[in-house]
Amino acid sequence: MLLYYVRHGDPIYDPDSLTPLGKRQAEAVAKRLAVYGLDEIYVSSSNRAKETAQPTCEILKIEPIELDWANESYAWRDFAVETGNNSRYWSFHTPSFIKIFNSEEVRRLGDKWYEYPEFKNTNFKNGILRIQNESNKFFEKLGYKHDRKQHIYISERPNDKRIALFAHQGFGLLFLSQLLDEFMPQFTTHFDICHSSVTVIEFKDMGGITVPKVLMLGNDSHIYAEGLPTKYNNEIYI
Repeated sequence: MLLYYVRHGDPIYDPDSLTPLGKRQAEAVAKRLAVYGLDEIYVSSSNRAKETAQPTCEILKIEPIELDWANESYAWRDFAVETGNNSRYWSFHTPSFIKIFNSEEVRRLGDKWYEYPEFKNTNFKNGILRIQNESNKFFEKLGYKHDRKQHIYISERPNDKRIALFAHQGFGLLFLSQLLDEFMPQFTTHFDICHSSVTVIEFKDMGGITVPKVLMLGNDSHIYAEGLPTKYNNEIYI
């Protein structure tokens, strides 16, 4: 199985939608995904994710399946922190938390990193356990049962399907860290995904087990193919 994780296009957060550029990015990624096709399409319940998935669904004539648990509002509730001036931002994008997340003290806690004393008044634990539980159920339905103690998946019904999930950046980093059994504080502070980018993960059966492998992370080749601006998250040209 191949999983395509697609971040939504250039967004308008209020009201929840895509900018004109975001819609062109959605069309570009649809052309890319249509080359080899998809078997199933899943989408966050947010409008910006749905609008990004729409061109792909239309080209491939696939009805999307909505996953409300992938809506970024829940991840934001659990992982956004106060940054002063009555503002909030992702903890893993906030300098003070980035420093703590990468400290030796937090690393020593391993899978229980959320028990670090300075996280006592956060909702990190409930948030990451929610994503773990929901992603486990999602992949089990697809044929792969997650054994978190062994950091592998049991290939209960291995298949050659191509599955796409259209969702978000913040949620995506958390989701990918749990899918891959990677240390969340380090993964979310060292990796990123840009607007409409495609992350491809292979679930290859190896005699009854699977260890998901990242074939590409945050790839935006479709943006270059369509001659669209390559300004990474509207911040820097790359």
